Amino acid sequence: MKFTRRLSVIALVFAFLLPAGAVPRKPKLVVTIVVDQFRYDYLTRFRSEFHGGIARLLDQGAVFVDARYRQYPTVTAVGHSTLLSGATPSVSGIISNEWFDRTADNGAGKAVTSVVDDSTLRVGGGPGAVGASPRRLLVSTLGDELKMANKNSKVIGISIKDRSAILPAGHAADAAYWFDADSNHFVTSTWYMQKLPDWVKQVNDDRPVYKYLGANWLPLNAKPGDRPFCTMTAGTEVRFCEAIENTPFGNDLVEEFAEKAIVSENLGGHEGTDLLAISFSSNDYVGHLFGPDSPEVHDITIRTDQLLAKLLDFLNSRLGEGNTLVVFSADHGVSPTPKANNDRKMPGGYLDSADYSKKIAARLSEKFGTGDWFVYNAYGAFYLNRKTMTEKKLDPAEVRRVAGDFARTLPNIARAFTWDDLLSGQAASDFVGRAAQLGFYGPRSGDLILLPEPYYMFFSGSGTTHATPYGYDTHVPLIFYGAGVPKGIHYEPVAINDVAPTLAAILEVETPSGSSGRILAEILK
Repeated sequence: MKFTRRLSVIALVFAFLLPAGAVPRKPKLVVTIVVDQFRYDYLTRFRSEFHGGIARLLDQGAVFVDARYRQYPTVTAVGHSTLLSGATPSVSGIISNEWFDRTADNGAGKAVTSVVDDSTLRVGGGPGAVGASPRRLLVSTLGDELKMANKNSKVIGISIKDRSAILPAGHAADAAYWFDADSNHFVTSTWYMQKLPDWVKQVNDDRPVYKYLGANWLPLNAKPGDRPFCTMTAGTEVRFCEAIENTPFGNDLVEEFAEKAIVSENLGGHEGTDLLAISFSSNDYVGHLFGPDSPEVHDITIRTDQLLAKLLDFLNSRLGEGNTLVVFSADHGVSPTPKANNDRKMPGGYLDSADYSKKIAARLSEKFGTGDWFVYNAYGAFYLNRKTMTEKKLDPAEVRRVAGDFARTLPNIARAFTWDDLLSGQAASDFVGRAAQLGFYGPRSGDLILLPEPYYMFFSGSGTTHATPYGYDTHVPLIFYGAGVPKGIHYEPVAINDVAPTLAAILEVETPSGSSGRILAEILK
């Protein structure tokens, strides 16, 4: 009864505040499509080669040219948790893909990921494996609000990666499915169910990965005799692709699984609106290996356009034209490889986090005496050893100050934020500082955050990565398509945080609890 009154009030507010016909009709199904590591400029750079789904979105959708993430770091878990919650890490608690949990193991602490959950078990794949859940997400998502408003609505997340399936779907989702590389099966966890549905079992029994054994990843425009990018056959002179997610075939698996989910779960066929959150991860794996200027990224991007055409055609044939609302975006961008940048006389290089940790530790030992100073670091976030500080009876704030002051003198470090700087809010002097502030959640964030100069990265290998507040990492596509959304190009700046409240307005449900975005009223006219 309380929920009914709550929804009536929300509906009345929309009715009074928005003119008649202002809100697009409620879709039967909302589909969010996140392409992992898809820079905005891929839309412009490859526009002439898009003739499929991305072309359709650009031609018929509401396209936001200047859509960006506000926070730092720009990584997969953070991007996926932002899209349908509208929350920044400072509120959602999802500060990175992984961090050091100081409270774990009776205060000894341990590294944790954003979704791995020791209180759950994996369902599917090998027996007895630890599962995953949205437990560490502190806020609601659009799917949670949808489920609270109408228990008959279905909410499902699908991806290769666990975090990319789980975090957009939220706490109350009916299911989140991801791909287990060890078993080559789609799996879930006991957070959602005790056993896989029959249709998922059938997908796994059909062994979809096996049809790619021995396949070659050839360029789309390959001519006879052209060399493949890689092969799924080991032991040949052609480079071995290794895991399927390193190829466009990983995206094919996800799209085929999504079609099966739509049919088997009758998505779009329930009272109220259903939500399907799909994330295509293979673009990220390929991008890390080769960088945004590579032929491999070019090829997988054009293949993504073709794959989305298949998905959009399926949605229209299944639900009818105009009954699906699609939101297309990415979780982050990526930097050019240092080699590509250096070849065109641009800055860039690799930084060794272990080396920086060692240098800062040496300075702390010089100041406070020899000790084991750091316990963990990732994406430039360094966690001090609190046991060492306690044993030496040191003021942690003073240790962090000394570490920060010294870190700012190190080469290719643009900013060094201490935990105290961010807790006090003193860091937010410009867009870089604000991004660090919005990425800070005290109970989980590091003691020292080192931001490299543009195009420099904490990364080992010959590829590239992301995580910074610079444009190449924050600027991503944002397109709304279908269900009465008027097509057009919008040039005003928007944030990815605006997606959740906009969808909440369209669906007439409560805005997710941590949302800091605005309703994109320009597409509601």
